[in-house]
Amino acid sequence: MDNNTIAAISTALSEGGIGIIRLSGDDSIVIADKIFKTKKGERKLLSFSSHTIHYGFIYDGDEIIDEVMVSIMKAPNSFTRENVVEINCHGGILVCKKILNLVLSNGARLAEPGEFTKRAFLNGRIDLSKAEAVMDVISSQSELALKNSLRQLEGRLYEKIKELRDKTIYEIAFIESALDDPEHISLDGYPERLTETVSYLLKEVTSLYESSKKGKFVKEGINTVIVGKPNVGKSSLLNVLLGFERAIVTDVEGTTRDTIEEHVTLKNVSLNLYDTAGIRDTEDYVENIGVERAKKYADTADLILFMLDGTRPLTEEDEQIIDLIKNKNVIVLLNKIDKDCIIDKEDIRKKFSGEYALLEISAKESIGIDSLEKVIEEMFMEGTISSKDEMYITNIRQAEALLSAKNSYELVLNSINDGLPEDFYSIDLMNAYSSLGRIIGEDVDDDLVNEIFTKFCMGK
Repeated sequence: MDNNTIAAISTALSEGGIGIIRLSGDDSIVIADKIFKTKKGERKLLSFSSHTIHYGFIYDGDEIIDEVMVSIMKAPNSFTRENVVEINCHGGILVCKKILNLVLSNGARLAEPGEFTKRAFLNGRIDLSKAEAVMDVISSQSELALKNSLRQLEGRLYEKIKELRDKTIYEIAFIESALDDPEHISLDGYPERLTETVSYLLKEVTSLYESSKKGKFVKEGINTVIVGKPNVGKSSLLNVLLGFERAIVTDVEGTTRDTIEEHVTLKNVSLNLYDTAGIRDTEDYVENIGVERAKKYADTADLILFMLDGTRPLTEEDEQIIDLIKNKNVIVLLNKIDKDCIIDKEDIRKKFSGEYALLEISAKESIGIDSLEKVIEEMFMEGTISSKDEMYITNIRQAEALLSAKNSYELVLNSINDGLPEDFYSIDLMNAYSSLGRIIGEDVDDDLVNEIFTKFCMGK
């Protein structure tokens, strides 16, 4: 890591009440002192105590650029464990850029994406799992995703991984010591004791790894496709879920001809919604393209909301759609229950052989919509979504490391069952130890570190 002082605009580059230009590095306070003066026209930042904030003005030569508040945080008691200065200015795009350019012209360089957090990691302020949680907090799109990210930021994952690594390295050290000094350290009965320890380690790692299946939906949202024949209320459902008129709704069949994509956040889950063209046989060239796209989206969806018009019996078109989706995660929505429903529910149940749910709703009157979130939670989160202590692995890199550790622990148990010598155990235990280390950044190379932090936003 170089020791240059870095700077960037840390707030969104748009009009707002406040903008923040952040500096980090040995010369942060020196550079800020060159462009900041107090109300009395004094340059005094170098003499101020750490963790204080000061009112004054930013100057470009003799010209006042803006009225600001400047925060000083001296090393090592800062986010990066370096000298950090934050210039709180008015939130205009032009003024933020002008102050940043002043900072750069006085000795700082422009920070790379994620470089502040990268320095916090390299300087030992946070581990890699906490660093990745920083961006997860910023990008959270549901209440559950935010709470899960905050748990990791608090160190929940780090503490669990450290516990597992400590138990693992203890066993490695014991085996190596016993092999080096068999006269004083006996391995009699050790395989039985090791089996108990590794079984616990395997259980914990497996639980974390299995949570990544749910974690994908927590972080990225559930890819949800609304399908049905024309004029059953698909676009009305989209609009009511979004809370505004996104799709055109008419009584004319085939109004929706292309796929409409939107993101909606319910209380605990987020959905990547796709409202598709009504699926039916048609001679209309454009509508047919929309129908084929609907089928394609349905084929790859995590969840399908299959809408039926409750005021009409099942038709051949409905049954064709059922054949297309019956082996997937499906919630059947019987729409228009505010009117006289004549559709045969038992007939619908006979058409689905796998797991599915059936809800009665009225998209037009917003009836039954509240039940939809609960059903989705049960389907994708197995009813554990409300747990206050449960933590989900939402990072693919972390999940792969957990899988590697899981496989290594399983190999240890296999070696014990096969009666292999103890040195076989230590090889796989060390592999598990290294795999877990990759999660918290204690066994990663520079290229991986650089790749992780390039995904961060500027100024963070």
